[in-house]
Amino acid sequence: MATTDELRIGVIGAGGRGGLARQAHKPDQGVRVVAGADVRPEALKQFKERFGPDTFITNDYRDVLSRDDIAAVFVTTPDYLHEEHAVAALEAGKHVYLEKPMAITIDGCDRILQAARQAGVRLYLGHNMRHFPVVRKMRELIDAGAIGEVKVGWCRHFVCYGGDAYFKDWHAERSKSTSLLLQKGAHDIDILHWLCGGYSKRVTALGGLTLYDQITDRHPPDEPGDASWHLKNWPPLSQKGLNPIIDVEDVSMILMRLDNGVFASYQQCHYTPDGWRNYTIIGTEGRIENFGDVPGPETCVRLWNRKEYYNPDGDEVFRFPSVDGSHGGSDPRIVAEFVRYVREGGKVATSPVAARFSVAAGCRAAASLRAGGQPMDVPPLPKDLRAHFDADLE
Repeated sequence: MATTDELRIGVIGAGGRGGLARQAHKPDQGVRVVAGADVRPEALKQFKERFGPDTFITNDYRDVLSRDDIAAVFVTTPDYLHEEHAVAALEAGKHVYLEKPMAITIDGCDRILQAARQAGVRLYLGHNMRHFPVVRKMRELIDAGAIGEVKVGWCRHFVCYGGDAYFKDWHAERSKSTSLLLQKGAHDIDILHWLCGGYSKRVTALGGLTLYDQITDRHPPDEPGDASWHLKNWPPLSQKGLNPIIDVEDVSMILMRLDNGVFASYQQCHYTPDGWRNYTIIGTEGRIENFGDVPGPETCVRLWNRKEYYNPDGDEVFRFPSVDGSHGGSDPRIVAEFVRYVREGGKVATSPVAARFSVAAGCRAAASLRAGGQPMDVPPLPKDLRAHFDADLE
């Protein structure tokens, strides 16, 4: 599509994360959100109010895909619907922005990749953490050789809002999420893969449902859970209105061996008092570590590259001033990249292949965890399919 043409966009999953589409709606620049689908009337009402009275709304996503004037769609529905909605959109010839996780099974991811290649349209994954300034700086330091050859990486993820956001609705059910190693871990596994330069080849994991199964206050099965976040919901065992079915883990720990020989680990807990994630990457000549991930006065990346017994400040410190935009300014950046990719092509930071491998590692880790820590191999992608999508990766 020429840049002078108006790019008309539809949204499947108009509520919730579908609000991301407002970052794309720039009629003065030739980009317009014109249609939205959702099963919730209140979400459609808000969507129409946001984008104007002429905006098309429907409770059937197929109505959006049937419109010839729509060239691209955002798929921002719940995780267990990603495969169905993405494949349908791709087969309809639409370029697709697909929210993470790509799907909740490895086969689902591979089906999406096959559909995108066959349709000859662009598939873009919503791994917005690749646009976090903190993560970009860590990648920049690694690429510049600041820590030598990467050998080890790990991430600790403290999810203080886990009881609010993930144990009161469908996220708590394996049948709809597989594991929180996908919903939350997909970001972190992807960033570990990206910073360490490879994909998980073998994983082993331990963890369990250690706290939220003790809470007996559950909402009725026919009522939606309130997954809004509130700091007053503390301590964790005081939570109320949890999902009637809870069979995913609230603590998970993975060990990963990547295909380039790097070793990595990921740890996730859903009832910490604080919420943040911390990456440590160690190379043959130093290490880097982030403190905070959203730009602001306290956020920084520290570099250690001199031998010493104890230096809490690091040998160099890189700071990140506050920026505008949700998710530390990454949402405007990732949407801008998607729009540019659809209109002009070129290289992009996010990767459908990487998104698939983050889900694959999470799925196999969940299987390992539930088998008492049994090591599991991560299935590879066919080389031709991988090469097709890697061609557009920066």
